[in-house]
Amino acid sequence: MALFRHITQTRLIDSQFSKIDVGTYQAKVLDYRKRMTYFYDPEFAKQPQLICVNNCYVTKLQAIVNVRKLIPQVSLVLRQLSDASTDLKAVLAAKVPKEQERVKSFRKNYGSTKVGEVTVDMASKLALAKSLPEYSQMYGGMRGIKGLVCETSVLDPDEGIRFRDLSIPECQKPPGGSEPLPEGLFWLLITGDVPTDAQVKAISKEWADRAELPAHVVQLLNNLPTTVHPMSQLSAAITVLNTESKFAKAYSSGVHKSKYWEYTYEDAMDLIAKLPVVAATIYRNSFKDGSGIGAIDTSKDWSYNFTQMLGYDNPEFIELMRLYLTIHSDHEGGNVSAHTVHLVGSALSDPYLSFAAGLNGLAGPLHGLANQEVLLWLQKLRQQVGDKYTEEQLKDFIWKTLKSGQVVPGYGHAVLRKTDPRYTCQREFALKHLPEDPLFQLVSNVYKVVPPILLELGKVKNPWPNVDAHSGVLLQYYGLKEMNYYTVLFGVSRALGVMASLVWDRALGLPIERPKSMSTDGLMKLLKAK
Repeated sequence: MALFRHITQTRLIDSQFSKIDVGTYQAKVLDYRKRMTYFYDPEFAKQPQLICVNNCYVTKLQAIVNVRKLIPQVSLVLRQLSDASTDLKAVLAAKVPKEQERVKSFRKNYGSTKVGEVTVDMASKLALAKSLPEYSQMYGGMRGIKGLVCETSVLDPDEGIRFRDLSIPECQKPPGGSEPLPEGLFWLLITGDVPTDAQVKAISKEWADRAELPAHVVQLLNNLPTTVHPMSQLSAAITVLNTESKFAKAYSSGVHKSKYWEYTYEDAMDLIAKLPVVAATIYRNSFKDGSGIGAIDTSKDWSYNFTQMLGYDNPEFIELMRLYLTIHSDHEGGNVSAHTVHLVGSALSDPYLSFAAGLNGLAGPLHGLANQEVLLWLQKLRQQVGDKYTEEQLKDFIWKTLKSGQVVPGYGHAVLRKTDPRYTCQREFALKHLPEDPLFQLVSNVYKVVPPILLELGKVKNPWPNVDAHSGVLLQYYGLKEMNYYTVLFGVSRALGVMASLVWDRALGLPIERPKSMSTDGLMKLLKAK
């Protein structure tokens, strides 16, 4: 107990505390925390009236009183250590037990509470009035079913994505930069805390140190034909990387399930660190005649190194990549890629196999390939109307698209009911750096005319643009014109969110996912019986 008093007093009055090896103290704090939980265990009641605590014999009542007095000090120490430490795993280790208890208590108190309703294929009048999928559809992609837990982000129909309750502009920014830094976002997603500059730099350094690929993965990438789609190459490389899985090795050796999250964390950090090297190798092999990617600069951030390995050194493009990799990272747990990683991970497949499965979902045209479809549609529009067009010409092209049975790509979203804030921040970037670019101006003018047309059509719940309506235009402007590669960038970014979620899946001991399915005949019988 004296240890806690010493640390607390030192932290409060000693300005040199930041120079102390907080990892050592944190380990001791966690050891004391384990001892504290002992006094709340029902088994404690079975112990003798006189027990030994820290080599001193005290009554059970004295032990409980002393420990309870200590709780505020312990909480303060843990919080201060989290604030000061640049060791992400140690910070997370201090948070996991508390979150486990919080979830356990919540489930105990509200486990039988109803949170939603599922219908065959209908929506309530109230839901239609609000343009929200309040009642879910068994034949409609399970839209709106409240059936998953995702700690890292929440998608609000009106506000858009919030990462741990923070909007995109509120996320950590690099010194001297103007865009969010992915390392800072990852710290936020996995801990719930906004990191310090020192903590962000520590993640950059750690990812750089973990980035080296094993020889067999390099050989695989170099031997794949350039005709193999970049997303197929990425999925294959990540799958083969599972030879390095620390989780798989630990599971095979019989590690206790309470330790699963620790090995999942190690795999997540390794995977994220290696992704830019894999992705850059794919790009150079597929589009740049196999030229080398160069060496990683351990003093630079994740996005900087990735951009350099791709072969781009424009400072504006580096800033764009920081923004791109941040805003595509997470979009709560129900989208195809995030849900797939969670689903496959629930079977205790290692993080590499789980993420590879998610990438295969991301490769679909209704998910990660959407920005390519937007760009192709814009190019067709530009070919028809040129760069000197009228608003009426744009409207005519849009109506022709809709009357042909097609949609306007980049507009609408399964959840959002207002302009996607990810679109907005990309638009702001373009207004700052490329306001006169003809393709950006076309996107801006389309933004003016499409929503009113879709509202007039009367069949669209959300007539506003989503993230895909803008991202391809920015990449084109800075010279990354290979559209087949765009989803790889999306995949690199998405790893941040799904890996943070997967760590918490294992920390909270979430079980294998197994919803009940029904046949149409069985559903008909069930409803007729009612």
